[in-house]
Amino acid sequence: MLTLLDAAVSLVNALTDGFRQGRPYTAPHGDQLPRAVHDALPLAADRPGVDPVHAAYLAHTAQQLKAVFVAVDHGHTGQAAELVNALLRTTGARPQLDRVDDEPWQVHFHGAEDTLAVGWSAGCATALALAIGSNLAGRLGVCTAPQCDRVYVDNSRNAARHFCSNACRSRVKAASFRARKNEQG
Repeated sequence: MLTLLDAAVSLVNALTDGFRQGRPYTAPHGDQLPRAVHDALPLAADRPGVDPVHAAYLAHTAQQLKAVFVAVDHGHTGQAAELVNALLRTTGARPQLDRVDDEPWQVHFHGAEDTLAVGWSAGCATALALAIGSNLAGRLGVCTAPQCDRVYVDNSRNAARHFCSNACRSRVKAASFRARKNEQG
């Protein structure tokens, strides 16, 4: 589940417009989109490139996933659940035990179509459903740094994460330090 939550975060942060670390962020599009999707997902390095149609599907999924993170972050868990349920229905997410190479059996969530785009969309939607339907809902967040709307999953012990990255945390700490220093004269 953590792999799928991380994939959801990567898709949202790579494929949605907004702000990133204090600067406007424009998501890749056109010819750049398949490579961005490939880089965002935990795919084998030797895997062939992502088909542009699948990349466009996942870019649309990323928009929907971001809406889930934002809803949870604003305390609108019911709205987040409705958004996830819509994604689950759209993808036809279904659990299945799969075995890859010599690894143990693992639960994967496939879609109604076993394409890269639908499969990853179904898996990310299922992971968010499991998080929202458990005590992990409060672990989904949107960066609190000024001019940053990237998302994260809080894996810390004390559930105290507020930033998408160390860069944003450092940026906020440095600004706070400068403000205190200016107040002191």
